[in-house]
Amino acid sequence: MQAQEQKTERIDIRTTATAKAILQQAAASVHKSVSEFLLDTGLSMAADTLADRKLFALNDEQWEAFQQALDRPSNDRPELKKLLNEPGVFD
Repeated sequence: MQAQEQKTERIDIRTTATAKAILQQAAASVHKSVSEFLLDTGLSMAADTLADRKLFALNDEQWEAFQQALDRPSNDRPELKKLLNEPGVFD
């Protein structure tokens, strides 16, 4: 989120009194409002979650194994070939 971007959207959540108290305590411990704490924590977790779907890191040994797997010829899969050649539900 850009610092200059105007906040125009709202997110509402329902929670238990216990969960609210824990969130308030955690937010206070880092000198933030509950909204700031939830937004910062949520955005951080969202970035981590999405990064796992976009990027992956390999050491040298894993990279070599990955390259070898990509270079291997594919296996003939007659069932898959048949499936891909049949008309789909929207054809």
